[in-house]
Amino acid sequence: MLHWKPSRRFSAGVLSACVALLLAGCLLSPGKFTSTLDLRKGGTFSYRYDGEIHLLALSKLAEMGRATEASETFVEETCHDDETYDERPCAEEEVAQQRKAWEEGAAERKARKDEEAASMRAMLGGIDPADPAAAEELAARLRRQAGWNRVDYKGDGLFEVSFALSGKLDHDFLFPTMEGFPMSNFFVLVTRRDGGVVRIDAPGFAPQAGGNPLQSLMGGMMASAAAARPDGDGMGEALPRMPTPDGTFTIVTNGQILANNTDGGPVTASGAKTLTWTVNVRTRQAPTALVDLN
Repeated sequence: MLHWKPSRRFSAGVLSACVALLLAGCLLSPGKFTSTLDLRKGGTFSYRYDGEIHLLALSKLAEMGRATEASETFVEETCHDDETYDERPCAEEEVAQQRKAWEEGAAERKARKDEEAASMRAMLGGIDPADPAAAEELAARLRRQAGWNRVDYKGDGLFEVSFALSGKLDHDFLFPTMEGFPMSNFFVLVTRRDGGVVRIDAPGFAPQAGGNPLQSLMGGMMASAAAARPDGDGMGEALPRMPTPDGTFTIVTNGQILANNTDGGPVTASGAKTLTWTVNVRTRQAPTALVDLN
């Protein structure tokens, strides 16, 4: 029986799966940050975020695409002994079989790559992540959007931002939102309930272990890809490293705190109550609270 190790094809498949997961909602991640939500009786609010935002699609999907391009050159796979499974030189007929399978899959690989590229552009509001000017184009879009007071691109998908917005909670509040982007993952959501009660959820302020199951799944895929190609073909290196949030999220309110998952509970000072979450690699639960603003 003829055997060879389909590691390159497996790695390319993992790349495609990671692209799909990112497109499903793992586009944005906080880095170092401070974030404060101020809620007042009657429904007025102000929100502030200062720090880093990683746009994973912009930083790594283009690299993943280039790694996939490199895989479009036929490379002989490793063959193994039927009994011991030790590596051995491939016979001519085995190499021919490998090449035939690779050539037969060319059309499918191209169609998949084109579809993924189109999906990435759609998720980025028409911006091509492979375009060197893509980051500045996105930064310019954000600067003209209300609340984004400063947006500086630092390279490798990292933006330094200062965001501040105030208003009336006559609608739900979501951060971040980006003009032209379909809905992606968010950091903070304030949801209105009947009777003047609001719920605050901050799923973006938690690491992979507790915040985003898609990120955890992708982390497992990344490990599988690295194990699949121990001789190093660049595929594992192209997979995106998931940034770990590092900062604090604070809620300040003169309303009644009905529920929260902080470690120490509210602190009262100057007529207001403060909830603070430290967000880092040891965080296991995303911040959440329920506040009555009557």
